[in-house]
Amino acid sequence: MPRLTFCLIAALAAAPSFADKGPAAVLVPPSGVIGIANNAMLGPDFWIKQSTQSDQVLLDAVEIGQRNANLLKVDPSMHDLHAMPAQLDRATVTGWINDLSQYPKRKLYDIKGQPVPESVHDQLTDALALDVVPAQQSSRYGMIVQRAALRTFPTDTRVFTSTDDTDIDRFQETAEFPGTPVLIAHTSRDGRWLFVVSPRYAAWTHRENVAEGTAADVLAYGGRAPYRVVTGGTIRTVFTPEQPAVSQLQLDMGVAVPVVSNQPADQPVNGQSPYASYVVDLPIRQADGKLAFSPALIQRNADMQDDFLPLSEANIIRQAFKFLGERYGWGHDYDGRDCSGFVSDVYRSLGVQMPRNTSKQAISPGFTHQAFGDKDSHDERLKAAMALKVGDLVYIPGHVMMVIGKLDGEPYVIHDTSGISYRDGTGGMRRVKLNEVSVTPLLPLMYDDKHTYVDRMTSIVHVRP
Repeated sequence: MPRLTFCLIAALAAAPSFADKGPAAVLVPPSGVIGIANNAMLGPDFWIKQSTQSDQVLLDAVEIGQRNANLLKVDPSMHDLHAMPAQLDRATVTGWINDLSQYPKRKLYDIKGQPVPESVHDQLTDALALDVVPAQQSSRYGMIVQRAALRTFPTDTRVFTSTDDTDIDRFQETAEFPGTPVLIAHTSRDGRWLFVVSPRYAAWTHRENVAEGTAADVLAYGGRAPYRVVTGGTIRTVFTPEQPAVSQLQLDMGVAVPVVSNQPADQPVNGQSPYASYVVDLPIRQADGKLAFSPALIQRNADMQDDFLPLSEANIIRQAFKFLGERYGWGHDYDGRDCSGFVSDVYRSLGVQMPRNTSKQAISPGFTHQAFGDKDSHDERLKAAMALKVGDLVYIPGHVMMVIGKLDGEPYVIHDTSGISYRDGTGGMRRVKLNEVSVTPLLPLMYDDKHTYVDRMTSIVHVRP
């Protein structure tokens, strides 16, 4: 059963006086989204201007590095590949697989809306090949060579829990990006899939997505310098028929790739002069499945920087808005991302590592968080919401939102959401499908007909000090 949590469809917006008077019946604005009065609100500059210290560095690179190192130590959802043992026992490997590969209890449907036969359960369970996991095995390492889907089971079969929603594939977990190191823990019965452990996840991926290499080569790649950091939503390498493995390769926000610093300026790279591009070193999978590296070109006008961006309110806002309007992608599906993937990709471009899923982010001991329970009153929760600052992350069951500032004293958020709901001019509930990264007010959002998002907050995570 996927460990991702659905970014809920229900959300409600109301009038600016909500904090004082509660939800109010409102008319549908021209934008179609309550609280968005004009197009200027859909740009980063509008919100950056609201900040009085937009360029102040909230954490420097050393502090972020220390926080990332601590996250690996204290958060059980993270995996420190540098600390993996030389030998893996059967209990460890089967534990990883059994923790992930749980068949959903709800009735499943295929892409055509037909019930998935019960026999599929047995087929997928057999595909795990748990019976052949050795008592002891040497730790093997690999590197992701292309944007790779990570799956609950070793299958491309897409399954859904309703006949009218084929966006939420229940076997889709997440995605990893080129250059991500992984531990190769197991192989499926048919040999076509690998169970891999990345720093943030453990799941199944196609064998072709992984190149196997030595621990030294795999683990050293992320520390090579100089490097370039992808600061755009996505970029692609230059097309090259000479080396298809690195041709138009998608690199997502926050990916860091080492630069080839000794490339002769007058010598072509993959049939093209490098003078108008950056030459980077990318992992490729050879015919025998082994890891090698190849130079690739990235245009100099691509949205990249020579380091992670400074952690400031202005940069948090700018980076988040680069995804505005991107299609919602459950588990990084559709070459996009979901709510927790969105916030973690934004923060990764600022050098900050986070757990993958909302359930882990909301409670991670690697961050300062304010937890809420049944004993917390609406007034206490509202007070916390009114104290939110840019970059704070607000969690409700199944969803996370990033604060971008305040308007008329009320907090606004940007989030990757299926949709919002609000009360229309008659006081009834109006639901609007968004299915994209969107800007909305926070206070009036509704979890259901009776509870606001504020009433259902489970946690506020403060990435900043």
